[in-house]
Amino acid sequence: MKYAAPVMMLGIGAAAFQLLQATKPEPEKRDEAPRPVTVFVEEVEAAQVQLDVVTQGEVRSRITIELVAQVGGRVTAVSREFVEGGMITPGETLITIEDTDYLLSLRQADARVAEATVAVELALADADVARKQLRNTNNPSALALKKPQVAESLARQKAAEADLEQARVNLQRTQVSLPFHGRMARTYVDLGQYVAPGTALGQAFATDRVEIRLPVNDAQLASLGLPIGYVAEEGGGLTVEFSARVAGRQQQWTGQLVRLDAAIDSNTRLLYATAELDDPYGENTSQNGMPMAVGLYVTARIRGREIADAIRIPRSALRAGDTVYVVNSEGLLEIRSVEVSYSSPEFAVIDNGLGVGDLVIVSTIRNPLPGMALQASESTKQRVVSTGKNDDGRG
Repeated sequence: MKYAAPVMMLGIGAAAFQLLQATKPEPEKRDEAPRPVTVFVEEVEAAQVQLDVVTQGEVRSRITIELVAQVGGRVTAVSREFVEGGMITPGETLITIEDTDYLLSLRQADARVAEATVAVELALADADVARKQLRNTNNPSALALKKPQVAESLARQKAAEADLEQARVNLQRTQVSLPFHGRMARTYVDLGQYVAPGTALGQAFATDRVEIRLPVNDAQLASLGLPIGYVAEEGGGLTVEFSARVAGRQQQWTGQLVRLDAAIDSNTRLLYATAELDDPYGENTSQNGMPMAVGLYVTARIRGREIADAIRIPRSALRAGDTVYVVNSEGLLEIRSVEVSYSSPEFAVIDNGLGVGDLVIVSTIRNPLPGMALQASESTKQRVVSTGKNDDGRG
């Protein structure tokens, strides 16, 4: 009895537990569908689209020259503008070369012309006398009529006049100037220095117009809608908006695309376009009064062709590998491959793979899988697929 009582109690407890387990009610089973992911979508539209080409290039002057002495001599005067950055006015003297020798040469040439003129008069007088003396002679020779002598004196006169003109030109060349508005970039000589013909005096560039060479790839060429070798009509060309950060502020200028190269660069396989801006240091400065200076590196936005009824989507809707996430009519995720004809930071133009009215997803999706349940809310421009999760998939 001392050992049998505990064993009997354990047996009764085990039997009672089994009875309770056998008679307990079954728990109610619930099958819950997966919670959908919240995303932002936009409806695909057909709209008129302006295709812009964004590229970059360096500003350079239309004219850049080396200023060279045409005559020799000592530099006797230098303009205040003959310094780096100095302003050039057409016809204004920048450097004066000593002209004493050239003045003497001019006087000598003038004297030779006078001497040659007298010789011509004498030859003509002699020829007139000979003609009168031989008026009764049949077929007198040209030598007898003094014609060769007259021709020789006339030739000497022309040579003397040419020497006189050359002396005048050399004298003018002692005053060194340029025929355009511009700026000095470098100077190589100064007051008192002797220069020989051909000596480089400095470097200058014109400021009436600047050019920007812009590289264009094949897709960008298609967006421009222009043929290789294109040349704009006078005063025409596509609009180009230039921008650069100068003096701590964003500067903007507006010019024109005037031509495309007739050949593709064999090294880069790119085509180069040339854009121009007139009077960059005067009337066509930026909105802040800043000139588009030579040597500045600028970003250029070229206004290309327009497409009517283009299938346009936000750029954020275009995924890697030219794919797009779409919410179909059943509220499920579709991953579609599309053909992109144009892409910018703001939008993309689709040739194939989407239709007007499709809902494309513009927000991020974590671990996207085709067939994910999505439900779009009613909205005009932006629809929210409602769930209890955030964009990153977390609750």
